[in-house]
Amino acid sequence: MKKLLSLVLALAMVLTLGLSALADESAPAPLTATADAAEIQKYGNVVLSLPCEEMLAAGYAYGDVVTVQFLDQDLEIPFCSNYSDVDSGSPAVFARAGDEKVLVAINMGDFATTYGIAVKTTNEDKSFVWNWAEGVEGPVSFTISMKEAGGYHDEYVLHQLSYTDERGDYPDLTDEQYANFRAVTTTGMGANTLYRTASPINPKHNRNAQADAALKAAGVTVVLNLADDEATARAYEGFDETYYSTIDFVALNMGVDFKAEEFQAKLAEGLIYLSAHPGVYAVHCTEGKYRAGFVSALLECLMGASYDEIIADYMTTFYNYYGVTAEDERYSVIVNSNIVKTLTAAFEVEDLKAADLAAGAEAYLQRIGMSEEEVANLKANLGAAHEKPEPVAEPEPVAEPEPAAEPEPAAEPESTVYIVAAGDCLWNLAKRFYGDALRWKDIAEANQLANPHLIFIGQQLVIPA
Repeated sequence: MKKLLSLVLALAMVLTLGLSALADESAPAPLTATADAAEIQKYGNVVLSLPCEEMLAAGYAYGDVVTVQFLDQDLEIPFCSNYSDVDSGSPAVFARAGDEKVLVAINMGDFATTYGIAVKTTNEDKSFVWNWAEGVEGPVSFTISMKEAGGYHDEYVLHQLSYTDERGDYPDLTDEQYANFRAVTTTGMGANTLYRTASPINPKHNRNAQADAALKAAGVTVVLNLADDEATARAYEGFDETYYSTIDFVALNMGVDFKAEEFQAKLAEGLIYLSAHPGVYAVHCTEGKYRAGFVSALLECLMGASYDEIIADYMTTFYNYYGVTAEDERYSVIVNSNIVKTLTAAFEVEDLKAADLAAGAEAYLQRIGMSEEEVANLKANLGAAHEKPEPVAEPEPVAEPEPAAEPEPAAEPESTVYIVAAGDCLWNLAKRFYGDALRWKDIAEANQLANPHLIFIGQQLVIPA
């Protein structure tokens, strides 16, 4: 029996070693490189002697997690194509388009200083030089090996998303879509009762004017502002001219850490306000994506929406900003990395798809500070239907008045016939009729007088007009 057990263990060990060997064979081979102090860039990015093409040809792909060994340090960091592929302050290995050599760097940080490789000295003329840190002898050797193929894939895909703030770049979207504005129409939600949108007041992303116009058209009466405090909200340029400024709004100034106690306390504060103030609601943050997306999904769950309805509404935002559709590879990555992850954590469940979403939402709201009565009032308010205001008709264009006819030229006043009396002369006649004695010549010429100094009593003179 003991011999049989030993044989089984031996076979298992051989099988394990064989599988390990196969696994090792499928992974790209480790790569070695060196870094010289003279090749450290201004902000501490370390240039390796390894060509970018060689790393890619070896089988490493963007989104892999690699182990980087140097100076008795082991870092497990992603392999990426640009600094923006990782969060600010995060390190990575980069093979960037346009670069000849591979870099190890920190996005918005200093890799060489952070990891004790070198120290920068800035000269009076603003030039700089890197010297090895104390105890370091260069060149420094680096070894790169595979830790987990595709281990950073989802995060890498999310960092590739980009959009613009130019209305003209979205010719196929309506103004409401461009503003990420829409009614929430999932199961249980009252008609025309809850809307979600990008900020109608913050001009940062050039969507505020369209969002504010949509608020007015929808007849929104209460706004839940997740992004700003009240002073900041009122300080935006043009705020006093907005529809937003004429209605009720609650400014919560929430962060983006959905698990933080502060976030939950502020969310409870805002939803308690809605529970006490029936109306037509709108929820927004800055872009209307993550904070507004979470709060909208939470309220949809509370009112009885299905998993598929919640996902579809959440992902409408990513169509409006990035053109991502359900057929896009990025669709499921965004879903699983964002709303599924946050709701799963909030409801404390393992499988969101199989969970009782309404019960999970209600328990979550009570856990963050709402009473049963407040939750019940909130549900009643969200379930009430509202009539959407009739669109205001555009005023009929006022016909331009016909241009006034040019007035007929005024008729020339007629000349006057005057009978000369005793004491008259052309001088005083000109003074009487024209107010200007010097115009006696006009009278003389009109009457063709041979001697303008000689006129007779009873003589008829024409006095020109």
